[in-house]
Amino acid sequence: MVAPSLLEKQFNLISKHAPFIVSEEAQKLHRNLFIGDLHADSTLWDRNLSNQHNFGHVDIPRLQKGNVALQMFTTVSKVPQGLNYERNETSANDRITALAVIQGWPVKTWNNLTERVIYQAKKIQRIAKKDSDNFMLVLSQSDLEKFINKRKSNPNLVGGLIGTEGSHALEGNLDNIQRLYSEGFRMMSLQHFFDNKLGGSLHGTTEQGLTKFGQEAIYEMLRLKIIIDVSHSSENVVKDVLNLTTQPLLVSHTGFNGHCPSPRNIDDSLMKEIAARGGLIGIGYWDAAVCGNTPREVASAIQFGIKLVGVEHVALGSDFDGAVLSGFDTSELIALTHELLEAGIEEPQIRLVMGENLLHFFERNLPTK
Repeated sequence: MVAPSLLEKQFNLISKHAPFIVSEEAQKLHRNLFIGDLHADSTLWDRNLSNQHNFGHVDIPRLQKGNVALQMFTTVSKVPQGLNYERNETSANDRITALAVIQGWPVKTWNNLTERVIYQAKKIQRIAKKDSDNFMLVLSQSDLEKFINKRKSNPNLVGGLIGTEGSHALEGNLDNIQRLYSEGFRMMSLQHFFDNKLGGSLHGTTEQGLTKFGQEAIYEMLRLKIIIDVSHSSENVVKDVLNLTTQPLLVSHTGFNGHCPSPRNIDDSLMKEIAARGGLIGIGYWDAAVCGNTPREVASAIQFGIKLVGVEHVALGSDFDGAVLSGFDTSELIALTHELLEAGIEEPQIRLVMGENLLHFFERNLPTK
């Protein structure tokens, strides 16, 4: 029982720092923000998210302390040994298998990626049932409207959505898209750190675009109104998806290459095209995405993004609990509000970036009911 928590403490770290100093202006503004985050891998770990912990980055009490209203929980199903941002073999041994065994996941998850993400999704479903005063699962536009109304009388209520970290979780079976939809998945990213049956990863070996299976998967996701996330996808995959659909895309956790030259970030021209199609770009909080991890460095990336693609297309995409070294956890988000003000970003723009853009995106792109 001790081993899983010891394991997580090695991966989801926070840089040591003194308590953040925030202005009275930032405190007042932060209390009145609607905040949302497009990407956290918290369900991967053996931690009850209804309880507050002194390790990791996200749980419901810390979301409440950070005044976070909406959190996308992304389910991780495979990570290659020797993970890096340049080149990963699809056939590389998988690190999540050992994690599943150590954490005591059901045997059916040990060799099946679809079962792995469903197991993680059920964690979120259980929280919504057992802790409804603090947490609500959002599956549709009508759910989102109910959530907003409930939050007026219960400002501590947190809304959650479920997504995949890569569509290798489909196990090459198109029918699994419907199955995952039925389990509450409303966002699917196409690739993670390696090429898969849908196409090339930004960190794989082929740089290929969408395969025939990938095209078929996109059409099925569009039919079900599943939001498509092109984080980690090769630039050729991104181009192919843009050619296949007019549905706005997400880049749920990233940085901008013009701000932080990195193999983690796609070309800024593609970011501009995604934005021009109504897409939304979530800014990460770790070094490989924004060349730093402090609130000030994240604010700098946001400022760059506003100038590059327009304020309506920039959001937060922390990658919390994604085995990254962050400079703060979700309870400390007020420090980011402070740094955005210090950078001279105006209050209406801060409101959009911190969560209103995310809210409007989901209001338009989730299934109706």
